[in-house]
Amino acid sequence: MTEQQKVFLAKSDVKAHDLEHKRKVSFNIAKYNDSVVKGKQQFANLEIARQKAKNVKWKVIENLDKYLEQFEKNFTSRGGKLIWAETADEALQAILQICREKNTTQVVKAKSMVTEEIHLNEFLKENGIDSVETDLGEYIQQLDGEPPYHIVTPAMHKSKEDVAKVFHDKLGTEPNLTPPEITKIARKNLREKYISAQVGITGGNFLLADIGGVCVTENEGNARLCTTFPQTQISIVGIEKLLPSINDLHLFWPLLATFGTGQNVTVYNTIFSGPRKADETDGPEEMYVILLDNGRTNLLRGEVRESMYCIRCGSCLNACPVYKNIGGHAYGATYSGPIGAVITPHLNGLEEYKHLSYASSLCGNCTEVCPLKINIHEMLLENRTIAVGARLNSNWENVSWTFWKQAMLSRRLMNTAGPGIKNRIVNKLFKSSWAVHRGEIKFASKSFNKMWKERNKS
Repeated sequence: MTEQQKVFLAKSDVKAHDLEHKRKVSFNIAKYNDSVVKGKQQFANLEIARQKAKNVKWKVIENLDKYLEQFEKNFTSRGGKLIWAETADEALQAILQICREKNTTQVVKAKSMVTEEIHLNEFLKENGIDSVETDLGEYIQQLDGEPPYHIVTPAMHKSKEDVAKVFHDKLGTEPNLTPPEITKIARKNLREKYISAQVGITGGNFLLADIGGVCVTENEGNARLCTTFPQTQISIVGIEKLLPSINDLHLFWPLLATFGTGQNVTVYNTIFSGPRKADETDGPEEMYVILLDNGRTNLLRGEVRESMYCIRCGSCLNACPVYKNIGGHAYGATYSGPIGAVITPHLNGLEEYKHLSYASSLCGNCTEVCPLKINIHEMLLENRTIAVGARLNSNWENVSWTFWKQAMLSRRLMNTAGPGIKNRIVNKLFKSSWAVHRGEIKFASKSFNKMWKERNKS
């Protein structure tokens, strides 16, 4: 058992039996589910929209090299500077170099899962640069010293009372503040940061190949402030985020909003296509885009290629029974839930993270709710096949499944073991997992097969 698997099992065991944690998550996901039902009503034919979006992403991924070069050409032609980063370290070093060239000691950052993936905040802090999260959920998590809990809603596991306590403990505010009071304090603190920061950092929801544009979608306006006041803007984006054209946004923006938060369209949708021009009144003097690989080409080469269609809406997390029981932090990775379980083993190492693909009932609900109809549950199964093929499972596991298969295929073997033997074998084998929180399994004195034979005899 790997160290990551031990941590996963330990954290899962705690959260799965934390009733208060379940209550908070269930409450927030229920609100999300209600909103999504309403948001879907904006589509005349939702299934056609989903299939069309999937076809667009298929086209992009099958021609990724072409679209990446097209994006580079169009972005740099408008004065933008593009950096290719094969690894997380290359991206971090590029950001550090820009910050040192600008002699900056502070950056403001919009919400970005890619920056979480490369652990940007910790890296900048080690190098004497203060990186401030400006999304309210991310700001709360940063104050509390925690990573995001969810792809879209970073502090989903916290109640308003929890947030008030974080502000009281970390900022010395009055206890039991209301949500409007908390927001007002955060706004006041962050506005000072926008003005003093020399560099603003964002992610990107989509990259537009035909115009060389970076799309940033948000609900609070903080990303716009991160790109308006600082003189330098850095957008770090995964190479899979490409769309062929600006004309695809009329489909992808509503899909992302509906499946992400239940809105018809997100409040602020901005396209950045380079630094400020001479006739423009705001925007950065310099704009960099860092295109990050960091293992994504492993997804391209493998059997889980379709996972690169993901637009990070988070709907599969909200639908997953496993995620709703163990939460986002138990996964021990940047991307949690079903899509995280698919891509993390290929981004961070199959041997250390293969267990995530086993943490699923394969119910298929993740595939059902995905706006791009990605076959997530099938790819989870594919990851298991890859792990077995690479001989990453233990000999004991192989032997156990061999015996189980033989027994399941043989009625004679199943009948040979009576209920007493079955009870002892099963309860002993699963003593450390099943029996810890449940009663022992007790097989019936007569199997269905035996009762059937007795009935037919009479």
